Amino acid sequence: MAALRSESWHEPPFDAPLSKAGWSTFASNCDSPETVTVLHTSILVPCTPSLRVPASMTPARAEGASAGAQSPLSPAARAWVFFRRWLAHPLEMGSIIPSSPALGRRIADAVRAGPPGPILELGAGTGAITRAILEGGIAAGRLTVIEIAPEMAEVLRRSFPGVTVICGDAWRLPELIDPAVIGTIATVVCGIPLVLLPLQKQMSLIDAIEAVAPRQGFMHYTYCITSPLPIRALGLEGRRIAWTPLNIPPASVWHYRRLRA
Repeated sequence: MAALRSESWHEPPFDAPLSKAGWSTFASNCDSPETVTVLHTSILVPCTPSLRVPASMTPARAEGASAGAQSPLSPAARAWVFFRRWLAHPLEMGSIIPSSPALGRRIADAVRAGPPGPILELGAGTGAITRAILEGGIAAGRLTVIEIAPEMAEVLRRSFPGVTVICGDAWRLPELIDPAVIGTIATVVCGIPLVLLPLQKQMSLIDAIEAVAPRQGFMHYTYCITSPLPIRALGLEGRRIAWTPLNIPPASVWHYRRLRA
């Protein structure tokens, strides 16, 4: 992947479907306060201590505030990283556009109202929700984010000093999270588009979450009108805790918890 520079706009390294002006509009909208301009080519896919990293983990997989002093990427550069990942793996992303500030505020409100303790974000992308959580008053040291794409993990590391960034597979949470803090995690926020996954894959991620944050459940934001997860089939109880029309597409926030036997 071509190097991204934060100080000025550079033409994408291959022919992009949008003009430079279109990309600038797209990038600026990712950080705009309330409104997002619908681009003419928009495509949507259907519908406390920080978490310490095991000493054996390599620097490429987990980095926090001490990992270098590189400057954050510009909004345009972050947007390009997000869109390029969407081109390569559309079913992993769920949408062509990062989550809006309006959705981020709904999630941040729910996180702030939750119990004290470490917070875990799964599928952080380029950090739209991460930014909202921090701007909502959560200390960076409480937040750990998991992102499977190395280029996005690098964006997160450069953008959010003090946040623990782990580049890894969320389905392997028990291997990624320090055993010393398993059971202390207060809140889990999931941005992975679970509705697109088969039932067994959904179940295995829920098992991984339960292994590191037992009985806490998890928040999940989605573009579905109804629950994106089959509650009965997965043995869950769930309720929608927030909704916003100021996202493209409109989005809901659900909270799920595994039913006790």
